[in-house]
Amino acid sequence: MFSNRVLSGMRPTGALHLGHYHGVLKNWIRLQHEFECLYFVADWHALTTHYDTPEIVEQNVWEMAIDWLAAGVDPAQAILFIQSRVPEHAELHLLLSMIAPVSWLERVPSYKDQQQKLADRDLSTYGFLGYPLLQSADVLIYRASQVPVGEDQVPHIEFTREIARRFNHVFGRDKGFEEKAEAAIKKLGAKRARLYRQLRTKFLEKGDAEALAAARVLVEEAQNLPLGERERLFGYIEGGGKVVLPEPQALLTESPKMPGLDGQKMSKSYGNTIALREDPESIAEKVKRMPTDPARVKRNDPGDPEKCPVWQLHLVYSDEQRRNWVQNGCRSAGIGCLECKQPVIEGILAELKPIRERARPYLDDPTLVRNIIADGCEKARKLAQETLREVKQAMGLDYN
Repeated sequence: MFSNRVLSGMRPTGALHLGHYHGVLKNWIRLQHEFECLYFVADWHALTTHYDTPEIVEQNVWEMAIDWLAAGVDPAQAILFIQSRVPEHAELHLLLSMIAPVSWLERVPSYKDQQQKLADRDLSTYGFLGYPLLQSADVLIYRASQVPVGEDQVPHIEFTREIARRFNHVFGRDKGFEEKAEAAIKKLGAKRARLYRQLRTKFLEKGDAEALAAARVLVEEAQNLPLGERERLFGYIEGGGKVVLPEPQALLTESPKMPGLDGQKMSKSYGNTIALREDPESIAEKVKRMPTDPARVKRNDPGDPEKCPVWQLHLVYSDEQRRNWVQNGCRSAGIGCLECKQPVIEGILAELKPIRERARPYLDDPTLVRNIIADGCEKARKLAQETLREVKQAMGLDYN
């Protein structure tokens, strides 16, 4: 219905590691060539759990931006910005809070899960309760059509869809809505207007999903209509009001589980990570210290790769021939554990070398990354201001 726009963000709570690269950044790099993408540093979101240690947020904002650029996120292909530099996020969050039921916030699955996982922190704050609504504002302020998420984040997108639906229901029916919609239909031209009415009737009387989709395409292709009138016709198709805030879709993406140094998922909270710009010597030392199959006490003891965390990294970095070498060598005690780890070290270093090299100019001249982000913030803010203007108009807040 609206632009083919993708939005995604990351909280600046620590150095980015291989888990972020394989789970998020590789996907961002692919998407930037297929969609209009906006990627943001979610510094306000970081404060929902780190409000008492803001220095963690501050020191990581620019480091994370450098990691994005070094990983291959291209500012010529995507808009990169900082959430707090676009205050329209906060204003839309406030306006949406006027219609967001508290019960909706309390039922978001991650609300209680995070409280239990972070029991050492005081999370009995409005900011923590309301962070799903701020997430919704992040998406809706840009009218993003798709949000890349894993399965566990789908409830957040559904929550955003419900908020958009509620907003459109409450504020989409301005005075004289039907008359304005009918006037907009006439602008389609006689033939298209007749088809629009036929399709709308099919959907309203029979729930015909194909008719609904066809009517939406008809309106989308009507370039002679101003955006506001197209939004009105989108809502009128379904018998509702003007679609001020479109409902985003969850863009389910493959998010491979990057194994950490202990075999668990790589996570800062587990202390099992390798940072994207970590020194090669440190990386080699970490891999060499990785635990292996407990059965291999001595060099000539046979082992089982399936019981060894190092094997999980071979699945990421080794080809089939190398994996067969590991399987046969480990089970027969033909290779030792340090010998098995060496190809993993080489694979990780080869992957991270270009990232460190691309990071160097930004580390040498910090103004480069700051200028990129400043430009992105300006572009993002223009898009956000356009949405907020229409939101305030729909709510009757555009008076002088």
